[in-house]
Amino acid sequence: MDVQATRCDTAGQAVPTDALLIQAMLPETSEASLAEMLRQLGSAVTTESISLHAAFCPAQSTFYAYLHFAERTLLGKASAAALETSLRKQWPQWQDLKVSRLERVFDAAGASAKLAASCHYVVEMDPERSPDQDWMPALSEWYDTEHMPGLAKVAGCVRASRYLNHDHGPLSLACYDLVTEETTNTAPWLAVRGTEWSSRMRPHFTNTRRTVFDLLTAGSLATST
Repeated sequence: MDVQATRCDTAGQAVPTDALLIQAMLPETSEASLAEMLRQLGSAVTTESISLHAAFCPAQSTFYAYLHFAERTLLGKASAAALETSLRKQWPQWQDLKVSRLERVFDAAGASAKLAASCHYVVEMDPERSPDQDWMPALSEWYDTEHMPGLAKVAGCVRASRYLNHDHGPLSLACYDLVTEETTNTAPWLAVRGTEWSSRMRPHFTNTRRTVFDLLTAGSLATST
């Protein structure tokens, strides 16, 4: 598998892409097998222009890996599909494997940017749409002018980012690297979540998924012997 090859736009419908998101279910996953998956993904990233950011949710056996491009790239759907096919052949034990193109719409260093993160918290949603109104513009304004900047300023937040998922969805993916999961239970974090604007916007989320992941690094996993 050559991750660099995915940057070649081989189809129409090219969209601005800042990262590729690999999602999969990994049942009966051990630390040793996760370490091996990270090693293989890392070895596939053969260029400094792509960086790997991976996380695992033990409660749901869910694995997310972000392949971040150093520069925004116009990428066609076939490029993501080619990587998806390659990964499915290489790791047939992965279930529901998907590769999606992500476009970054918000990114900010957090109040605790100098600290190491151990938790990756993800909120995914589709905006409510009706014949009379598409709530995406209003939700984006709230997310990117109040909610994301506010949470980034909370102590314990290392980084806050939001993406548009152009393939498998949900459409909006907001993610936070946190020093610990407990950050989401602190009074400052809950205050940002509890604003009047937030109360007006949140009912217009659909297909909402909130997932707490452990961030994966070579040092955080046991190595196989």
